[in-house]
Formats: sequence, structure tokens, C-alpha cells
Amino acid sequence: MKLGINIRNMGPQSTRETLGACAVAADDAGLDSLWITDHIAIPPDDAEGSLGRYLDPLVTLAWLAGQTSRIKLGTAVLILPYRPALPTAKLVATLQELSGERLMLGVGIGWMEAEFRAVGRSLARRGADSDEILRFLGECFANDEVTLNGQTFLFKPRPIRPPILIGGRAPHAITRALRYGDGWLPMGPLAKLRPGIDAYRQQAADAGKAPPQIVTFAGLPLDASARCREILDEYRDAGVTTLVVGGGRYESAEEHIDTIAGVAEYLSYLTG
Repeated sequence: MKLGINIRNMGPQSTRETLGACAVAADDAGLDSLWITDHIAIPPDDAEGSLGRYLDPLVTLAWLAGQTSRIKLGTAVLILPYRPALPTAKLVATLQELSGERLMLGVGIGWMEAEFRAVGRSLARRGADSDEILRFLGECFANDEVTLNGQTFLFKPRPIRPPILIGGRAPHAITRALRYGDGWLPMGPLAKLRPGIDAYRQQAADAGKAPPQIVTFAGLPLDASARCREILDEYRDAGVTTLVVGGGRYESAEEHIDTIAGVAEYLSYLTG
């Protein structure tokens, strides 16, 4: 099992100085991946904690790619139905190429009704719209020439398609992951995730697919090493392939860099 870290691209912690310092620290510490989130139009009555400030995830990861060298760059998750298919595919391909193929594309169908109103998209159609974008992404990364709206064009750059991790709940997210993706990115307590993980792994095996990636988030009590090892064992035994530590708030880069260093102390435990 690999270890990743969540970095806040929202709220007052999303300054270029804090983002850059945390990303470089995670890269230097040897963590496998860093992850950021996506909101595009937070209403005033739902801005607690972020003040409505969210940096675009793909632009942010492109900027962080230029400051890091090896760490993978993940979206958890990019909300597909907010975005048009072709420009999104172009952004994803560009980021994948310029980052040295380090992108891990976590995607979701969204849930916040206010954001769907703001972007003028249908909340009711979000699943169907997401499936269409996922199908189109697959076509783009598989072919130099792509046709959309009756027009054939060259899709370049065309690097290796990044791993696509489908966010959301079972069973719908698992069905989507089997059809379009390389893994599942669920949220929630491990006890609730275990049945879905088991079902997904079995269905992937039955379909002749490679063992899927399972990425999820959890906190670690870094001041209690024995409990940390127990938690890591529980997630690894459940079939989680990447555990992302974070989700909590921090006030400064220094505070989060301390967390990053604490998480990195368990890399040898997982590989030993």
C-alpha cells in the first residue's frame, strides 16, 4: 500500500507559498502522491472553512508539477459534468504530458445543487453526462484522430492516459469504474467501504481486468505509533492500494509539513 497526502487548495491555506512548500515537502519526503479537491462555485451560505476560495484543480496541479519531480498529482475529485468534454480532455492531456505522466485523475459526478445551477448544467443528468465525458476521454487517449459534433480532428498531445479513479458510492461508482476506469476512490469509514471493495475486486477479476486501484482517505493519529500501524494494516488488508492522509485543516505550511514528515515515517513500515 502506498501513502499520499491531502493538500488544501481552498481557503486561506491555498496561497502559492503554502501550496508550493507543502508539495515540495511531500515530494522530498518520498510520499507517493498529493491530492487536491474541486469546487467551482461555492454559495455564500456554504463557505465555512473555505470562504468560497477554491483554486482550479488542473491549473493548480500544473503549477505544482513544475515545482516537484516525482510525486504523483491527484484530483479527489474533478467534477466532470461541470466541464465541457473537449476542453477538459485537452487540459488533462496537457497536464499529463507536462507533468511527466504523473497525473492520477480522480473524477466524480458531483452533488452540490447550487454549483450545477451556477454552471447551467442539469443535476439530474450528471450521471449520464459524466459517462459521456468518460467515454470521450477514453476515445481521445486511444486515437490520434477523434470525431466530435461531426468534425474529425487531431487529438494531440496524446500521452499515456492517466489512471482514472471513479469517486462515489457503490454500486453505481463501481459499475462506472468497471466500464471506464482503473480504480475506485470512495470516501467513508473502512467498515462501510469493505463490502464495496470486495465486490469491486471480485467483479474486476471476473471480467478479466487487472487488479483495480483503491484510493481512499483517512486520518492517522501520528502521536500514537502503535495505533497508526494498526490502521495501516487494516486498510492494506482490506485491499486499499493508496491511503491518502489528510482532510483536516491546518493553519500554516509549517504545520502541514510536520504532518507530512510524520506520515513519511511509516513508509518503511509499509515496505519492510
